[in-house]
Amino acid sequence: LFLLLICLYLQARQVRNLHRSAACAGAGGIFVHRDTPDNNADTPFEFTEENKKRIEAIISMYPVGHKQAATIPVLDVAQRQHGWLPISAMNKVAEVLEVAPMRVYEVATFYTMFLRQPVGKYFIQICTTTPCMLCNSDSILEAIQNKLGIKVGETTPDKMFTLIEVECLGACVNAPMVQINDNYYEDLTPKDIDEIIDELKAGRVPPPGPRGGRFSCEPAGGLTSLTEPPKGPGFGVRADL
Repeated sequence: LFLLLICLYLQARQVRNLHRSAACAGAGGIFVHRDTPDNNADTPFEFTEENKKRIEAIISMYPVGHKQAATIPVLDVAQRQHGWLPISAMNKVAEVLEVAPMRVYEVATFYTMFLRQPVGKYFIQICTTTPCMLCNSDSILEAIQNKLGIKVGETTPDKMFTLIEVECLGACVNAPMVQINDNYYEDLTPKDIDEIIDELKAGRVPPPGPRGGRFSCEPAGGLTSLTEPPKGPGFGVRADL
């Protein structure tokens, strides 16, 4: 029945526009490095003193002799400092963790959370996987493109916004949704995303979460269980157990 509904939906839409995925849009899924003026082994990169202390704290959580286990969190520190991951930043991570650079490259190229090309100040990732698609994520994508004047995989001329299309972000019950930097915006309408972009342009970060008034991922029609405070310890438990 589920597959039939999908087929009927696609038939009604006739032809759904296909967009490049994050891997093709240059957001971290390219496996072959090519030197550019902004991304080569000589690109300056050094951790700040604050981040050096943060990295020491991260490494201290792992057993002695297993620094490599900290690759993902240390790469995240590097990316948050620089905004993305040039190869020189990856080389610095390898130096700090005392591993071969290739061990860092293979992690950075596997996880799409690591961005190996520059992105805008606000990195918009729109989910168009099946649940979001069925909830009309295409209208949200169209609204973003019209608002910013860019297509999937592009950055606005002022370097403020980058837009990519991604696979499931794990908020299916709150579809359609987008991730902007670290924040999820859910239960979106074209009007919602238009207002969110206006807020970001004005230098304000809108509160993340559902836009339809519900709390987290509770049922859209209201609670059907857990509608009153719990009765307390021992409720419903036999006294002789």
